Amino acid sequence: MNGTTLLEGTTDGDRLRLAGAGAWTNANARALESEIDAAARRYSGVKAMAIDMGKVERLDTFGAWLLERLLRAFSSRGCETQVVGLKEDYRALMDDLHNVKLDTGQNGRGNKITQALASIGISVVGVGQMLTAVVNMMGALAVALLRVVARPTRLRFTAMVHQLDNVAWRAVPIVMLITFLVGAIIAQQGIFHFRKFGADIYVVDMVGILVLRELGVLIVCIMVAGRSGSAYTAELGAMKMREEIDALRTMGLDPIEVLVLPRIIALIIGVPILTFLGAMAALYGGGLVCWLYGGIDPEIYLQRLKEAISMDTFKVGMIKAPFMALVIGIVACVEGLAVKGSAESLGLQTTASVVEAIFLVIVLDGLFAIFFASIGM
Repeated sequence: MNGTTLLEGTTDGDRLRLAGAGAWTNANARALESEIDAAARRYSGVKAMAIDMGKVERLDTFGAWLLERLLRAFSSRGCETQVVGLKEDYRALMDDLHNVKLDTGQNGRGNKITQALASIGISVVGVGQMLTAVVNMMGALAVALLRVVARPTRLRFTAMVHQLDNVAWRAVPIVMLITFLVGAIIAQQGIFHFRKFGADIYVVDMVGILVLRELGVLIVCIMVAGRSGSAYTAELGAMKMREEIDALRTMGLDPIEVLVLPRIIALIIGVPILTFLGAMAALYGGGLVCWLYGGIDPEIYLQRLKEAISMDTFKVGMIKAPFMALVIGIVACVEGLAVKGSAESLGLQTTASVVEAIFLVIVLDGLFAIFFASIGM
């Protein structure tokens, strides 16, 4: 800077006023850093410090970070700090740097304990924020549904049919294949162990009850969470990144009604259908293994199946399906709308969507198990 001073200071008792000038950029890094460090040492005893940035011509990231470092140096001593005259163009940059947390570099035992407690606290806060977002989404969905019920023409029927095709119809082959294999594996393992006690026929009871009450709906919902839930999150997240959701709001449209409601309805319709088809495929797979591996004729298998299960057994699995579908859809849409402006954020939210949906589906299945046991179903 040819000898030009970038930072000057004047004191008034225990108050310090600094004035910046020139270009606080990488080109003047050496001189600027030297003057800032000198000011931090020279005025270490002040109680209040204000820095006037009105005469600073340019400010880049390096200069902004040095300014933040100066502010932190005085703040760490209990000194009140204030920045005045900063141009509006640079305020966002300073705000971002102000929120940066620095590692203190302390590796002591107390610091590790503090970090562990802080990590637990952050996780608890994250869970609370997630639950709050889910409740907010449920409320927004209820409001959007009431508007659609009042005026059915508001429902995006074409979008709902398109989502139903993606969620249900295109998922039929993989769902039936997986459930068929699961039913066959359960039957094979059951025969292998029950044969030791001469109780091969009771494998039919186990397959029928497990598939219709628990495993059928659970496996289908886990697959839907991984397949359709992640797709919902990725789609909404990509729209959020491209600011398409903001564009909908600008046009006076509710993104919940336009984007989320058709997807939720498609899930609520599609998952029970997939659950039924998956259960039938699993029973067929179990019957095939019982015939080929266990020597149980198909007629005997069907007769025993009729004796082992009842309509209540079938109802239990089908009642669970729409509630689990609702949970999967809400979590997927919440995580999709939480995506920030980066591809990394999209990946993180998609992963979180699948993990949270599967976790909540299993928790919900446990709650339903307790409920149905309490009412004798």
